[in-house]
Amino acid sequence: MTANVAAGMTPAVALFRSLADETRLRIVQRLAAGEARVVDLTGALGLAQSTVSKHLACLRDCGLIDYRVEGRQSFYSLTRPELMDLLQAAEGVLAATGDVVDLCPTYGTGQTYGSGTTTTTALPR
Repeated sequence: MTANVAAGMTPAVALFRSLADETRLRIVQRLAAGEARVVDLTGALGLAQSTVSKHLACLRDCGLIDYRVEGRQSFYSLTRPELMDLLQAAEGVLAATGDVVDLCPTYGTGQTYGSGTTTTTALPR
C-alpha cells in the first residue's frame, strides 16, 4: 500500500469510527426520518439527555449532522442523506457475510449459544 493510499484512509477511518457506536447509529437512523430535538431523541431512544448530547456532538464534529436554532430549541438533522445509502450497503454486506462478522474475535460479539448458533444484531432501525 502506498503512502498516498494510507493517507487517504484516514477520513474513512474517522467516518467508520463515528458510526461504530450503536447509539450514534440509532440517532442517525432517527434523523433520517426528519429533524429532531434532543428531547425527541431521548424519548425515542430511551437515553439520558447527557448521553444523547454527547453522541450528537460527536456526529456534528464529524460533519454528519447539524442543527438549526428556533427560539430556545435546537433541531438536529442529517447533513448528508447519502449516509443512509452507506448504511443500507452495510446491511447488504452483513447479509452476505452472515455470522462471520459477528464471530470476529476483535469486533464481533462472538457469542455462541446452545446449539452453536450465534446472535447477531442488525443495524438499528
